[in-house]
Amino acid sequence: MNLPSEPSVIPVALSSREKARLQQRHALHLKYGKAVDLYAETDKSLKDIAKECGVTVGGLGCYLRRYWRELVLRRHQIHADGKKAEDIKIMEAGKQNVNAHAKYKDAVAACDSLDYIDLNVSQIARKFGTEGTALANFMRIHYPETLVWREKVRQRLGINDNIRHGARPECMKQYAEAVELYRNTGMTMAEVAEACKVSLSGFGQHLRFYHKEILEQKKQMRKTAKAERNQIFGEMTGNGRTYKPSPMTEQKYAVALALYRDTTLTMKKIVEQTGVPEGGFRSYLHLWHKDLVLERSGIDKEEKVTDLRRERKRMKTVAAKYEKAIKSLRTNPRPVSVVATEFGFHPEVFRDYLHKHEPELARQQGMMKTANGKIVSRRSEEKYAEAVRLYGTTTETLKSIAARLGLTYNSVSGYIRRNYPEVIARHQNLLRTRFADS
Repeated sequence: MNLPSEPSVIPVALSSREKARLQQRHALHLKYGKAVDLYAETDKSLKDIAKECGVTVGGLGCYLRRYWRELVLRRHQIHADGKKAEDIKIMEAGKQNVNAHAKYKDAVAACDSLDYIDLNVSQIARKFGTEGTALANFMRIHYPETLVWREKVRQRLGINDNIRHGARPECMKQYAEAVELYRNTGMTMAEVAEACKVSLSGFGQHLRFYHKEILEQKKQMRKTAKAERNQIFGEMTGNGRTYKPSPMTEQKYAVALALYRDTTLTMKKIVEQTGVPEGGFRSYLHLWHKDLVLERSGIDKEEKVTDLRRERKRMKTVAAKYEKAIKSLRTNPRPVSVVATEFGFHPEVFRDYLHKHEPELARQQGMMKTANGKIVSRRSEEKYAEAVRLYGTTTETLKSIAARLGLTYNSVSGYIRRNYPEVIARHQNLLRTRFADS
């Protein structure tokens, strides 16, 4: 008995992009393999693991959170509670970390109690096995009202620890310019810190401690931007960054962009001259300089374009290509095929371009001006020239001339009536003179 064979599985061929992604992911797993083992089997910090494996802390952290999120949740002692690992936030903005809350909760409760009002924050921290500055920073972010309450009660009770509280005047002065710049612009903290030449971590801490209203305002702006999903150049996006290319990207494509804007060189030639990747430069143009792309394609900026290839009209590069040939044809009318051959173009392609973008000039092709200013067909002029000459200089009838030259009488008659009425007048004068002499 012959059993039916199992259907063969036909392998689906991967695209080049899919192959590249798989190769990139494989290389990534090889790069961080040892670091993942250390992270899972030891209690070493992320910084120490990264240093030992020769990778960056940020890169390792991103890799773990993306591909080994379960390990990260386990290390932070965060329970999934039936949720998917990728749906659980390890650290939420403005909220306490689980481990930090467990570490400081007893010390925070002591700071909020009258039983320990005689001790300062540093003394309470030591009593509960934590570090004083770390506890104070944690409370400034998550329990600022407790610190204010403790200060008021201790002053009322006459307890003085001879420690300056609140923001120091020199710190307020140091970060004043950076605070105003961050408040009134869309720049990120890192950009503001670099512009004002201050420490990024110090500036961030200063904002979290003494300018929470600014951080809350920025948070609301990010939420609004994320909800609207309307990215506008120079405006804040949902991740807090300004929607614009990075300075490094702008510098990379600066020369190529200038050539694209100020010349009629093709994309291929621009890429060859500047050495930038063609795909990257094309993406850069379509994302950040769409107005230049539309201008090159001959499309009005106000038009709504869905398919650029179909909508493009008179491209800047093509117009420059045919500019000299069109000028020559306009000043010296002659057959399109002759002009195309002179300038090295395909006659039919050049003729098609003329009909699309120079319809008036295309209609004039094969035409010429006569001595009396009439626009006539060059072909007709050459065909009927001898008949016109004979008719205007002899008394022979037009029908006889047409028959002798092998022309259609009605055609040559109509041609002379439309374009050479003066020839008809000369012929009639010759006839009158002949009859008068006879």
